Amino acid sequence: MLTVLGCFTARHDLRLVVLAGVICAIAALTAIRLLRHAGTASGRARSTWLVVAAISSGSGIFATHFIAMLAFEPSIPSAYDSGLTVLSLVFAIGLTGLGLRIALSETPRASWLGGVVVGFGIAAMHYTGMAAFEVTGRLRWDPAFVFASILIGEFLSAVAVSIAVHARSLISLFGSAGLLALAIGAHHGVGMAGVTITENPLATLSPQAMPPGWLAGAVAVASLIVFVLTATAYALSLREQRRARAEMVRMRGLANAAVEGLIVLDRCRIVTANISFSRLVGLSHEAMTGLSVTAFLDEPRTWDRLPYVIGQPVELSLRDGAGAVIEAEVILRRIDFAGKPHHALAVRDIRQRKHAERHIRYLAHHDALTGLLNRSAFNARLDRAVGAAVETGVPIAVLCLDLDRFKAVNDLFGHAAGDAMLNRVARRVTGLLGPDQILARLGGDEFAILMAGRTGPDAAERLAKTILAALAAQASGGPADAIVGVSIGIALCPQDAVERQGLMGHADTALYRAKAEGRGTYRFFEPQMGIAVRERHALERDLEQALARGEFHLVYQKQVAAAGGALLGFEALLRWTHPTRGLVPPDVFIPVAEERGTISAIGMWVLRTACREAAAWASPLRVAVNVSAVQVHDPAFAAQVHAVLVETGLPAARLELEITETALIRNFDRAVATLRQLRTLGVGIAMDDFGTGYSSLANLRAFPFDRIKIDRSFVRNVDTNAQTAAIVRAVLGLGCGLGLPVVAEGVETVAELAFLRAAGCAEVQGYLFGRPGPVDTHGIDPCAAAVADAPRQGRAA
Repeated sequence: MLTVLGCFTARHDLRLVVLAGVICAIAALTAIRLLRHAGTASGRARSTWLVVAAISSGSGIFATHFIAMLAFEPSIPSAYDSGLTVLSLVFAIGLTGLGLRIALSETPRASWLGGVVVGFGIAAMHYTGMAAFEVTGRLRWDPAFVFASILIGEFLSAVAVSIAVHARSLISLFGSAGLLALAIGAHHGVGMAGVTITENPLATLSPQAMPPGWLAGAVAVASLIVFVLTATAYALSLREQRRARAEMVRMRGLANAAVEGLIVLDRCRIVTANISFSRLVGLSHEAMTGLSVTAFLDEPRTWDRLPYVIGQPVELSLRDGAGAVIEAEVILRRIDFAGKPHHALAVRDIRQRKHAERHIRYLAHHDALTGLLNRSAFNARLDRAVGAAVETGVPIAVLCLDLDRFKAVNDLFGHAAGDAMLNRVARRVTGLLGPDQILARLGGDEFAILMAGRTGPDAAERLAKTILAALAAQASGGPADAIVGVSIGIALCPQDAVERQGLMGHADTALYRAKAEGRGTYRFFEPQMGIAVRERHALERDLEQALARGEFHLVYQKQVAAAGGALLGFEALLRWTHPTRGLVPPDVFIPVAEERGTISAIGMWVLRTACREAAAWASPLRVAVNVSAVQVHDPAFAAQVHAVLVETGLPAARLELEITETALIRNFDRAVATLRQLRTLGVGIAMDDFGTGYSSLANLRAFPFDRIKIDRSFVRNVDTNAQTAAIVRAVLGLGCGLGLPVVAEGVETVAELAFLRAAGCAEVQGYLFGRPGPVDTHGIDPCAAAVADAPRQGRAA
């Protein structure tokens, strides 16, 4: 009786045993490599590579088995049945091929099921091959060893195929190949351990049996097939490596062309990263490779939730190489990289976007120019404060501030100067406020202060006085500051109102009263103030429509020679006759027109009407027209004057434009250029209200005016007030020295006229010579006496 493994050293050729193991290992590695290659193909190509893998694995199993059998040298004759030997090869190739195909299918647990089928192929080949083994005796099998060999082969084959299908690393390649080789070898070894050969001298070998020498040839062919396929697998491996390297170079080139940062991750380890990500974190590609991506996360636990939001943008914080926080948006996706599954992490730097969003949120509640709270934010604060005041009875106050003559600053000095002034006011007032007080810019030159925390009338009055004093001290900073003042309206809650709209309306009403009573002051809300505010609003609306409705007309005031009283010309004066209000005084509606921005259109209407009516006079007397600062600084004004002269037919020499000194302050060069263009047309230029402006002497030196007009404030009581008389004499002397005629306005008494004559004044105008009115186009006598009521000593009524 002969036990196969029991006589391993004595009855086996160890060289052939080693060769069988080598063939087994090569065949297993080749099969696994070809299986992976088939997994990357599709269609016919996959089927072709599965056939090649089946031939490789089946031939390897076949060669391993029969080389091991050839290594066995029994002491009795032996041979192999050719039919069963061929059938064993067919089983090996067919069943392993079927198992590999199943492993690559899409069915659940396909890799395990395919590995089991491969194990059946190993078992079928082994026991069919053993059935082909003939000896002059009898083979007896131990069922326990047979079952154990099949079970071990099935398990190891299933694990090997599953690893080969799902894992792509080099370690998994050799690991799965080793397990498959172990499955083949263990199956053969354990199965052979259960074989016992009992010699029978009467038994004979089949005449058709194949001697071991022939089997050696068949095994050599199978081994050759294995080596050829191994060379093929190696060539494929080299080609895959080249393809993987080329793909990596291509992907890296594409990734580096992207603006966003891109990282390829194997689990959480960085395999590669593009230049954008490298620049973002401040590290080189080499320094990042192999690091965990969590090293760049501000919160490392963030990585744990990213696999649950594949393909969705997630905002998180990164840290660069220096530890600085970077606000970023990332998207994680699954990719196949170098033939293996990886993750790609796209990283977008959103710091600028976040900064813009924060700035937008800031602008939603703050004024862009001054940085103060805007109207909406102030209203929200005021709503809460009013609610608390009504509920608790603790009073609060609202102060509405409005800059006086701010439009004049924009017109004279430009919007940049106006913006600078708003900033100065904001800083100055903010510095005066306490912890429970906030300042907001409501728009334009309107500000509001909320005083919370047991604020009574006394505290509100003290703050208003402090603000007025501080801004008055600021007025010495320059010409723009000298023009502007501030008016303040104050309303209290719950005394004056118990809701925000009413409280703000009352404070605004008090503000209008402060402006109406001289500006540069403050007023508390009083119930009767509402009537005046409504009247002011109605006046503004009526003024905007007055020009279209034809409610304006001109009257003319005489300008006469001081010596002799000859009529020299007229000054055109604007009057507004409202259908219900009657005659509205100019000192009421002119400031409103300046504030509302309608003064330019009204000014052009006055110029055109005065020129048209003067052109119809019988005598060629001059006509003087007042011009606003806005018109003087309009680059097209000279062209507009020329067009009016052409349209009306009035000679340019008969037109005199009167401008105030403040019109020169905003942009002196622009104003002087406009005046020179007007002089080129032949139009006369007079400086109106001389002595009341900012820099009279400098203006006279820069531009040669045709005449100077002394303001009525200096002419009043000039015959009895020594200081006024001295100023008038100085102006008259200046005009004489410069060769400029001087016109005195507001002459109302004979005594004033006598003083001016004696002082050398050339021309005069005022109520002494008649009230302004229409000109009789047929009855003008330039030589007629103008002082019809000269004997009167008092002022004209």
